[in-house]
Amino acid sequence: MEDFENEVPQEVKLIVTEEMRSYFYDMSKWARFLSVVGFVISAFLTLGSFGIGAAVTANPGMLNQLGPLGGIGATGITIFYLLLALFFFYPSLLLLRFSAKVKQGVLFGDQENLNNAIAHVKSLFKFWGVITIILIASYFLLLLAVLAGGGIK
Repeated sequence: MEDFENEVPQEVKLIVTEEMRSYFYDMSKWARFLSVVGFVISAFLTLGSFGIGAAVTANPGMLNQLGPLGGIGATGITIFYLLLALFFFYPSLLLLRFSAKVKQGVLFGDQENLNNAIAHVKSLFKFWGVITIILIASYFLLLLAVLAGGGIK
C-alpha cells in the first residue's frame, strides 16, 4: 500500500469564474475611460504649464495674483505644472495597460495577460500608497513645524 501521509499535496490553483471574467471585463472599460480622462488632464496641464509660464514672463505683475505659487517665478510654475501633469500621466498609463491586458486575458483566456494586468494594478496601488505615505509624512512634519514655531495665533 502507498503511504499517503508522505505525499506532497498538489498545488492549489485559483479558478477564474465566468462572473469574475465579467467583472474584469467591466473593470477594463472603466479603467480605459479613467485613463483617457487622466491623459486629457495631463495634456491640459502640460499645455497650461507652458502657457502660464509664458504669460507670467510677458507680464511679471501676474506673479502677485498667483498667491503662494507666485513666489517660485515663471520657470518654477512651469516645472510645478509639468510635475503635476506627470502625476496624472503615470497612473493613467498604468490604467491603460491594465485595461488592455485584462481585456485580452478575459476575451482569449490568456493567463499571462491576466497576470500582467494584475501586476499593473499592483503598481498602481503601490504608486498611490507611496503618495499617501508622502502626504501623511508631510502633514505630520507641517504640524510639527507649526507647533515648534509657536502654533497658530
